Amino acid sequence: MMSYSDFPPPAHLPNNMHHSQLLIYLRLYAETFDLFKHIVFQTTVVSVRQRPDFPVSGQWEVETERTEGQRETQVFDAVMVCTGHFTQPHLPLNDFPGIEEFEGRYLHSWEYRSAEGLQGKRVVVVGIGNSGGDIAVDASRVAEQVYLSTRKGAWVVSRVGAGGLPGDLVGASRLDKLLQKLFPSWITRMMENNLNQSFDHRLYGLQPKHGFFAQIPVVNDDLPGRIISGRVLIKPNIREIRGSSVAFEDGSVVDKVDVVVFATGYNYDFPFLPSGLLANSNHRLSLYRHVFPPGLARLAVVGFICNLGAINPLAEMQARWATRVFKGLLTLPSEEAMLQDIKRDTSTLQNRFACLERHPLQVDHIPYLDSMAEELGVRPNLLGLLLREPGVGLRVLLGPCTPYQYRLRGPGQWDGARQAILTQWERVAQPFRTRIAAQPESKTRASCSLRLTLTLSGAVLLLTLYTRHSLSSLLSHPTGLLYKMYSLSETMWGWK
Repeated sequence: MMSYSDFPPPAHLPNNMHHSQLLIYLRLYAETFDLFKHIVFQTTVVSVRQRPDFPVSGQWEVETERTEGQRETQVFDAVMVCTGHFTQPHLPLNDFPGIEEFEGRYLHSWEYRSAEGLQGKRVVVVGIGNSGGDIAVDASRVAEQVYLSTRKGAWVVSRVGAGGLPGDLVGASRLDKLLQKLFPSWITRMMENNLNQSFDHRLYGLQPKHGFFAQIPVVNDDLPGRIISGRVLIKPNIREIRGSSVAFEDGSVVDKVDVVVFATGYNYDFPFLPSGLLANSNHRLSLYRHVFPPGLARLAVVGFICNLGAINPLAEMQARWATRVFKGLLTLPSEEAMLQDIKRDTSTLQNRFACLERHPLQVDHIPYLDSMAEELGVRPNLLGLLLREPGVGLRVLLGPCTPYQYRLRGPGQWDGARQAILTQWERVAQPFRTRIAAQPESKTRASCSLRLTLTLSGAVLLLTLYTRHSLSSLLSHPTGLLYKMYSLSETMWGWK
């Protein structure tokens, strides 16, 4: 789900890679496409500014500094800013009265590397984003006690999905997205009920006010286990800090606190750009399609976005679009039209998601990819695929929306995309095959009958959807569930 669209990870790597394995994948990509000669390491960008003749040339002067202090200025025809929005730790100490007199140690999650030094300590973690959840779990293995403080709670999901499959592959199809669009309340309620069947979020003190799809969830396999064993205690927001005591808004007090870790997010900044170049628009930067500042076709901001899913495919799609604009193969609307589009998009974003000051950039994963792919001419032709290659078409419609779908046609078409889609489940299974467990013959036959029944039932459901929503509408706004129908069909019939 996070791979480059023309470079599947080696099949032996696990589905959820350790950071060292992810680095191996990135290096393999760079080596395969001979990218190292284009990368300058250990170099800081000091400034990016328009040349004096910018209205004519559109060129930029980029000043850099090496680790030895040597500075250099170069001229470029276009610039991509790819620094993301996790650039400056947000440490709102003013929101925590008494922190200046705290007798222990406090730090931002950005500084946290391991639980070393927390043995036997009493630790308070502030904030229940993904960093806060990970740090609370990690620290709880050695600390005397960990307290996880949250203002609003969060939905917690596991990396392990139905049947032990990677969780981000389940419910990640085009048809899933269509069902979510047609029946948003029902799908949200069903998702929340499923999560509460694993563990009751209200009982565990984690129940948030927002719906599941309104904000990025916490991905954590271990947090429920640490809570049920008492190693992590969920607490409300901090009211004040008195010496080594931490008082919470519910009136409870924890004494003898040794360490407070603030997992309070990040601020974003672009100190190397001229001030005012990237204007703010309420909860977000004023960027057309989250990429281009209005009126500047030679400056693109890539990866400054978040979504329920991997950011890599979105950033890659943005980069593919930006390069074609740089080359003059695609044109942008007028500045006025871009500003109007930003205004509409901001309104939609605020209504769709629980927008926070430091999480302003959330988009819908598949619809955003498809809208960009439409501009590029690489959006999958579902109807054509279903007619010409039903095996590939059904995988594109019903299977997880893997990045390879955007290499089937158009500029940058990759000959290996079809095979990557056809074999994606084989590569998902490959890392598990460290021991092959035998399956009884009787169970195999019963399973085959069950697969046939479920496949036919799924086909009936799909037909019903076609009746409710015209076929053309379904194919022009592809999204998805019916993952189970797809996977059963793949297993049983072996469509190619």
